[in-house]
Amino acid sequence: MEAAKATFGPVHPAATGSDYYAHGTQDERWERARLFFDARDYAAAARVLAALVEEVPEQSGPRLLLARAYYHSAQLRRAETVLRNIVDREPVEHYARLMLGRTLERQGRTEEARTHLRIASALAGAFEDL
Repeated sequence: MEAAKATFGPVHPAATGSDYYAHGTQDERWERARLFFDARDYAAAARVLAALVEEVPEQSGPRLLLARAYYHSAQLRRAETVLRNIVDREPVEHYARLMLGRTLERQGRTEEARTHLRIASALAGAFEDL
């Protein structure tokens, strides 16, 4: 490992075995997760967010971003689980309903998705889409 560092520059912290994804305060990890997400490294964002969600289960923001990271990295069952948790806790969270519907659609579960998409539409005030 030291030879690689000398030849190729600094070694990424994950390569050395340190827990790069869990390092820092909650605010720092939230920012890191957002940077990974914005860079479209959804799997890395999910790694940071999964631990953060366990620490702050009452906050919907990290849960929604975790669900989005799972969705975009094709971890659809995980996205569904997180989204169902949000909807169970906050039945009127229209964005979680929308995402759950899209996640179910992507899994080929159209009928089940339709229910959540209709509720999301109603909650968003788009009654004409019903």
